[in-house]
Amino acid sequence: MPKNLFDLSGRVAVVMGGTSGIGRAIATGLAEAGADVVATGRREDKVQEVAREIEKTGRKSLSKTVDVSSRESIDALREAILNEFGRVDILVNSFGQIFRKPSINISESEWNALIDVNLTGTLRACQSFYQPLLESGRARVINIASLNSFVSFFEVAAYAASKAGVLGLTRSLAVEWATKGIIVNAIAPGVFRTELNSGLLDGTERGRELLLRTPMKRFGKIPELVGTAVFLASDAASFITGQCIAVDGGFLASGVNQ
Repeated sequence: MPKNLFDLSGRVAVVMGGTSGIGRAIATGLAEAGADVVATGRREDKVQEVAREIEKTGRKSLSKTVDVSSRESIDALREAILNEFGRVDILVNSFGQIFRKPSINISESEWNALIDVNLTGTLRACQSFYQPLLESGRARVINIASLNSFVSFFEVAAYAASKAGVLGLTRSLAVEWATKGIIVNAIAPGVFRTELNSGLLDGTERGRELLLRTPMKRFGKIPELVGTAVFLASDAASFITGQCIAVDGGFLASGVNQ
């Protein structure tokens, strides 16, 4: 029988921002592919809930919260995972914040707070987990970028700058760590329906424009991101680094759709 290149058995994955939405789907998807998975965030009840979901797949997990704005908190998470599992092979950075506001009215404190979470938080996580990833021998970092890493959405300048930065950081770390055995890539999700954004997508001109710009004429379903994450975490992606895969129904390829 040919080897299953997508089998993640024996690997330990950490999903930062893994308690809801995209991160949660990726966390359970990695577990279903064979990895032990620690999915974490700030809320204890959500961390425990997703840990139970992962354990239902037959894989191991760990319940520990984290604050990505604190290096000490991330380091404490890392040490708890190493004490429990002894290794980290996959790091997924799926956390983020967004607000909509005219750029002229954004305060420096608002700007700095969002950049600190979305961009600097990603750097903190990558720095903190560098040593165990270095020792893995098959390490993968998967950052969640955005369509805003490439194109502008109206009145979300701080978010767009942070996600463009995440893409730049992904490429830089990929180049720096290429000879260290650490592969670094990103996923840029298109427009995916969630409980939080369904009102926006279904009831506004912005939502209608997003749908018009998507050639597949529908919004994404969050489980449709899982295959890309499993692929990038697996041996099938062993010679792919510094890339960003858009899972967007054709949004970034789109010009005129009718």
